[in-house]
Amino acid sequence: TNTVFMGTNVRSGSGTALIVETGKSTAFGQIADRLRLRPPETEFERGVRHLGNLLTEVIFFLVFGVFAINVLRNKPAIDSLLFSIALAVGLTPQLLPAIININLSRGSQKMAKEGVIVRRLNSIENLGSMDVLCTDKTGTLTEGVVKLDAANDIKGQPSDEVFRLAYLNSSFQSGTANALDEAIVHSKTIDISHVTKIDEVPYDYIRKRLTVVVKEGDTCTMITKGALEGIVKVCDPIISHDQYQTIMTQYAEWSGKGFRVLGIATKQVPEKHPYTHDDEAGMAFTGFLLFFDPPKAGVKDTITALTSLGIQLKIITGDNKLVAQYTAEMVGMPVTGVVTGAEITAMSDGAMLHAAHNANLFAEVDPNQKERIILALKKMSHVVGYMGDGINDAPPLHAADVGISVSNAADVAKDAADLVLLKQDLSVLKNGIIEGRKTFANTLKYVFMAVSANFGNMFSVAGASLFLLFLPMLPKQILLINFLTDFPEFTIAGDNVDHMMLEQPRRWDIAFIRRFMIIFGLLSSVFDYLTFGALLLLPKLIPIPAGTDRAALFHTGWFTESVLSAILVVFVLRTRMAFFKSLPGRLMVVVTVVVGVITLLLPYTPLAIPLEFIPLPLSYMVIVFIIVGLYFFSAEFTKRAFYRWNTRHYPNA
Repeated sequence: TNTVFMGTNVRSGSGTALIVETGKSTAFGQIADRLRLRPPETEFERGVRHLGNLLTEVIFFLVFGVFAINVLRNKPAIDSLLFSIALAVGLTPQLLPAIININLSRGSQKMAKEGVIVRRLNSIENLGSMDVLCTDKTGTLTEGVVKLDAANDIKGQPSDEVFRLAYLNSSFQSGTANALDEAIVHSKTIDISHVTKIDEVPYDYIRKRLTVVVKEGDTCTMITKGALEGIVKVCDPIISHDQYQTIMTQYAEWSGKGFRVLGIATKQVPEKHPYTHDDEAGMAFTGFLLFFDPPKAGVKDTITALTSLGIQLKIITGDNKLVAQYTAEMVGMPVTGVVTGAEITAMSDGAMLHAAHNANLFAEVDPNQKERIILALKKMSHVVGYMGDGINDAPPLHAADVGISVSNAADVAKDAADLVLLKQDLSVLKNGIIEGRKTFANTLKYVFMAVSANFGNMFSVAGASLFLLFLPMLPKQILLINFLTDFPEFTIAGDNVDHMMLEQPRRWDIAFIRRFMIIFGLLSSVFDYLTFGALLLLPKLIPIPAGTDRAALFHTGWFTESVLSAILVVFVLRTRMAFFKSLPGRLMVVVTVVVGVITLLLPYTPLAIPLEFIPLPLSYMVIVFIIVGLYFFSAEFTKRAFYRWNTRHYPNA
């Protein structure tokens, strides 16, 4: 190529350059400009937005309906308005942002101990939901230490001359250091002090070859090394059909055994300056270079563990498909389909969606094609993680739901990533995925408990306001219920998580949340109305002291029942198993006990006067306890029936 990209480091030599693009118009500038754009909406962000839409709909219809009906019943408009606003506040899970941030912060601390640095907190939730992980094979599935295994001639026999030519090419090349050239130079040292470098045609991703011109005595030799297809191309028409068949047969055989195969071609040239890629023609095929990068120890077990966690691994590599297939087989990854970079180039967007979804091995891929693969997977409703460490990996890292880089990656790659691994090892990532799922599971616990309890309580309040002559609960009492019941839910961040919640990726399911909210909200309302009936009937059955404020007695009784039922049902709803089979976090138990004691003592404290509470008679307390107990066990049985019904009708939920 005759193009120098912005951001290129000139290591040696001299030349004159004509600037044709500057700033954002350069390739480097375009990458940087795209990274400044808002990243595509992730699965977690989409879920939170949909949840907000659901709550907005419920609040709108319930609150405005209650306000209109109360006004039509000639109740004071200001009181009705304040009551409706309190209902809106009561329906809102105000602690959701705090709970999410606490969960994410704790998760990031735990993940740091596992060797995963979290750069963007919400990526933890996405990591828990991730079902596809795209990664290169070098350094992740393999040791990343490439070794030269053999230098063979065209007949496949070891050749010192082929190695000498490769050594000259690698020693004199002045481009970016790469593992293959280092493997050649470090495999054996030979004396090249009598050889002089004349010129160089550097490597690029289009030609996929590197040329140096050297002078020994009076002879100038062009030595070209690179991908076998590119080398064979510059040997045409010198190479015969039989030679071509021999070369490709050996290439297929070695690639099938996991060797990365490069070709070497040479020709004598007149001395001049400069040489260009147009001079790479009419060359003689000299031999093969065989490199091997062994699979990492234990990576097979790690891939099995990822598969058991419901994560599909997809390999995206620049190596040829035969080497990639061999590596996949060696690490125990069944290949469901292979797509090459040339095939991707020829594909329509529709075909790309199908290929990205069904294939799990992408070989001979150009760096610019990686982002297209990621976006296609996202369009197929996958939550995609991408692991990369180079400058060209920045766009796919930016586009993925979870961008993952490593500590020794290029700065632009680390800047685009959401997570940075201190060690380039999938086992480190596996531990991070477990922590991400714990964090996501605890966030969902709060959502389930908050929306169902709030919906139930506010539905009960709204309904009671239609037939009671007084407000069923004062606005300040509604807000106090919200305040007290939030404390146990604050401890969800440190709660234990059932093993079944970690086995598969979990995603926001708004339809499931809606069903959960309606079923358990209505169950809560049933016992609220049972409490209403008891509190209205008891004064007729059991005499109360003259002058007792019956509205305050009703408010106190229902307040006590609402708080106790809300904090105790947490132990039922926090797990899909029987409540006694899933141990809660210790802090949750302690906080629940403290809130329960405060609730029972509140009517006997000086705060009772401004809150308009009065002490409850013993008979009222007994009835409240019985109702709370019935509600607790009813919730347990309803939960089991609900999950059985949901599994039967919505097996993918």
